[in-house]
Amino acid sequence: MSITAESIAHLRLTVCDIDRSRAFYEKVFGWPVALEIPADADDETRQRLGFLYGGVIYRMRHGMIGLRPVGTDRFDENRVGLDHLAFSLGSLAELEAAAAHLDECGVVRGDIKDIGISYILEFRDPDNIALELVVRK
Repeated sequence: MSITAESIAHLRLTVCDIDRSRAFYEKVFGWPVALEIPADADDETRQRLGFLYGGVIYRMRHGMIGLRPVGTDRFDENRVGLDHLAFSLGSLAELEAAAAHLDECGVVRGDIKDIGISYILEFRDPDNIALELVVRK
């Protein structure tokens, strides 16, 4: 018997500078924070939330995405682990608006591409993690 998974519940990205990455993801996506260690947290709370490793988890419409600070390495999709991360949008108009928003945020991006089964828009986060916005046709 195989496991029948319906969707990805959450994903955590490792990043070099948590403040820089938080600023990027919050400006670009604006997701609400689901979980982080409060600055004034007591020892019990810090221990209970230790699995965050000083990072943050955001709540998306379907699922969650987290950021966890680690060393100083930069992302490379040609190593084992992750090629890119794609987020679905509902329409071509939303994708065009997203492209304009990335421009306003100063994020370097590619052009919107028609790849046959969908439209895609590629860009990268501050750690060079390849991100993509997708609209299925």
